[in-house]
Amino acid sequence: MAEKKIPEVLLNSGHKMPVIGMGTSVESRPSNDVLSSIFVDAIQVGYRHFDSASVYGTEEAIGMAVSKAIEQGLIKSRDEVFITSKPWNTDAHHDLIVPALKTTLKKLGMEYVDLYLIHWPVRLRHDLENPVIFSKEDLLPFDIEGTWKAMEECYRLGLAKSIGICNYGTKKLTKLLEIATIPPAVNQVEMNPSWQQGKLREFCKQKGIHVSAWSPLGAYKIFWGSGAVMENQILQDIATAKGKTIAQVALRWVYQQGSSAMAKSFNKERMKQNLEIFDFELSEEELEKIKQIPQRRQYIGDMWLSENGSCKTLEELWDGDV
Repeated sequence: MAEKKIPEVLLNSGHKMPVIGMGTSVESRPSNDVLSSIFVDAIQVGYRHFDSASVYGTEEAIGMAVSKAIEQGLIKSRDEVFITSKPWNTDAHHDLIVPALKTTLKKLGMEYVDLYLIHWPVRLRHDLENPVIFSKEDLLPFDIEGTWKAMEECYRLGLAKSIGICNYGTKKLTKLLEIATIPPAVNQVEMNPSWQQGKLREFCKQKGIHVSAWSPLGAYKIFWGSGAVMENQILQDIATAKGKTIAQVALRWVYQQGSSAMAKSFNKERMKQNLEIFDFELSEEELEKIKQIPQRRQYIGDMWLSENGSCKTLEELWDGDV
């Protein structure tokens, strides 16, 4: 059993979300049996939030892990875990969102997700043979309004307790808020000490939208990531002074910005370490030093640019925040 409960944030939907989630995107995916045992380990060390997506292929293993954790007495019921998922861009259309969520729920073996997020403000052809192999011609115009109305339907049907978006900049958010009956509860974006998202975070704060960080450690040792966080000397010096790891300092920084973090490690010891960020605090001086870290987006996203789609330039994709 987890000794200490992870703090939660109250979303604008009235639901609470644990501020550290287990990221489940994986490049070479092991079998469901292997994955589910890793996720049971995560529950055992204290994780109560799993961040998945249709395209990750991990929903089934998460469902299996939750069932096993209940059997083993690690948790009493499904209600004790917070499950986030996302439709893939092939389903980013008014008529496809609800069916996509129903497919996700079937894979999870659950009646609802706690949070359902539009994965990207882009749309791919629905009939792709492989949803992650596509050309520029396969990108289609993305309908912000129609897609969001379908997300609201997921909420009304009780299939999602909260709804939100990922990778929306201030312009897209402004447009979304103009048409939304139910405002997004969360905007999940790349955020870490080397891409701090100050402007976007301030905008979301004013609008009551919680910002959640993907790649809070800078996608270290992933093909599109870098050592901008995990090999940073400023963070290393702070970590040494605190007797903490660089990862713990980076995650604590995210938490002290009022954001949540989706941390991914399948190593049980590091999983545990990633939760041990609530017993220390970064000082004003240390936060000032972290502000000096050179800023660069790791995930460029140029594969989402197309003359056929909604984003023809990186400025359009990221709402000018390149």
